[in-house]
Amino acid sequence: MNEYCIKYGLAEERLPQHVAIIMDGNGRWAKKRLWNRLVGHRAGADAVDTITTLCREIGIKYLTLYAFSTENWNRPESEVTGLMELFKEFLVAKKHLLIEKNIRLNIIGEKNKFSPELLKLMNDTIAETEKYDPQMTLTLALSYGSRQEITQAVRKIAQKVAAHEITPESIDEKLISESLYTFNMPDPDLVIRTSGEYRISNYLLWQIAYSEFYFTDTLWPDFKKDEFIKAVKDYAGRERRFGKTGDQVKK
Repeated sequence: MNEYCIKYGLAEERLPQHVAIIMDGNGRWAKKRLWNRLVGHRAGADAVDTITTLCREIGIKYLTLYAFSTENWNRPESEVTGLMELFKEFLVAKKHLLIEKNIRLNIIGEKNKFSPELLKLMNDTIAETEKYDPQMTLTLALSYGSRQEITQAVRKIAQKVAAHEITPESIDEKLISESLYTFNMPDPDLVIRTSGEYRISNYLLWQIAYSEFYFTDTLWPDFKKDEFIKAVKDYAGRERRFGKTGDQVKK
């Protein structure tokens, strides 16, 4: 059994394979301390380090983090610029750590909205982390919106129909899933949202159809190991029925 599962009192067979997190509360964390919002985002980046490392240790295969939505482009220019710089710093500073820990980096969203410099850095880091037999995938949702993702998927499928590559009758859930950004990973088992908000915020709407949800009042920069372990233990105690009855699941 995984030594870290033993350390944290986790049942390895009850671990979620894929955890998706809506990292909320950086700005409020900074505001409470009368600091600039970017200070909160930097503190949030430290929490990303902590939770990513923990997931790798206990054996979670996929971690997807909602880092920057399509709507976030409407924030004050100074904040957006600061976040772009923070993303650059993360990619440069963490590349070797990701490689060392066998973690593959993946990025989903409208990448064409980023500067050529940042886009090249993203693609280079992704390519480097794919080379070394990765045991875990860290996905950052950047310039991401689920409605936009689904719209793009529908457009792809419509183009295939128009080109007579497929028929309308052949369109099924599998084809739609394969047309999304997340085509190469399983749907999330557990979705966590921090900061006391109870919204999905346009995040993985198709993929979370049967996910379990965990909400906490903790602001993201304060979301430490014990908070994550609490969420995973809560998930482990749930019965996932996928539309069946409890008796059917037990059989």
